[in-house]
Amino acid sequence: MKFLDHLEEWIITFLIGAATLIIFVAVIHRYASGYDIPVVQDWLLSLNFGWAQELCIIMFVWMAKFGAAYGVRTGIHVGVDVLINRLDDKLRAKFIVFGLLSGALFTGIVATLGATFVWDNGAHYAFLSLTGIPPGDIPEGPTTPDLEWPTWMVYSAIPLGTSLMCFRFLQVMVVFLKTNELPHHDHGHVDGLDAELLPLEVDVYAMDDNLHPHELEHKKLGDGSRHGNEEGQPK
Repeated sequence: MKFLDHLEEWIITFLIGAATLIIFVAVIHRYASGYDIPVVQDWLLSLNFGWAQELCIIMFVWMAKFGAAYGVRTGIHVGVDVLINRLDDKLRAKFIVFGLLSGALFTGIVATLGATFVWDNGAHYAFLSLTGIPPGDIPEGPTTPDLEWPTWMVYSAIPLGTSLMCFRFLQVMVVFLKTNELPHHDHGHVDGLDAELLPLEVDVYAMDDNLHPHELEHKKLGDGSRHGNEEGQPK
């Protein structure tokens, strides 16, 4: 099951990277094709990027669905737990388990309804066609305007993403029952960047140029120039 630990990150990273690249190329193509450059302008105008916007919208929908599952696993989703945290440990644990089970039930229902919708919206026809079984009166289903993809492929983000979200609710509940801990997301932390701890001999306030810290000069107690050993000063 370790391959599921970072499944959302892999999917989201791929989708957001691909969407960014597609948008960048489409914008460059739009502006570059406006320049009257022999041969080059004709070649650019022959390229069709009318599908770019639709594809990016589909990618963002998929990112949102799998991002919701990522939020459950990492504890990003906002929850009002002021009253629950005031309860004693046993009662608090019961409410938390009830909330996680409710989330799993809700997402499970949505995933089931979404799968039924996708199946009736063309996935059934595609499955029969793929297996060589005559589809009969089963409808082929609509397609997207620009890409002309079957819409059931686009809508599959609902059952897939929500099923993963349901699994994450159950996963968090199992971990909570074992360790009594919930996932907590530090909004000030960036993955891959660890806070650099300054060494003890660096005084962050001793910056002559307000830019570079200088090492502290530790003086021994016997140093007459410090610690009040000068003439006329109390020892």
